[in-house]
Amino acid sequence: MATLQGGLLESDPGALSPAQLEQLRDLKIQTRIANEKYLRTHKEVELLISGFFREMFLERPDDVREFASDYFTDPRLPNKIHLQLIKEKKAA
Repeated sequence: MATLQGGLLESDPGALSPAQLEQLRDLKIQTRIANEKYLRTHKEVELLISGFFREMFLERPDDVREFASDYFTDPRLPNKIHLQLIKEKKAA
């Protein structure tokens, strides 16, 4: 197996048996279902991500990593999310 730039390996389509491929496909499906259920029951995740993108597109920082670090470590963030959750529950 050849190594590509960045240390990644080329894919080897024959590395898994048909049964293993089926198990992998089932695992991927179950993981997607579990992720979807989690996101549907945790509205705060959507608020975190949408808030981050909104602020990033408004500010257009030169250093996105620095901006993300500052955004997600802001001590006021949990309170902001909590207030947004309350606001959305009242609107529903």
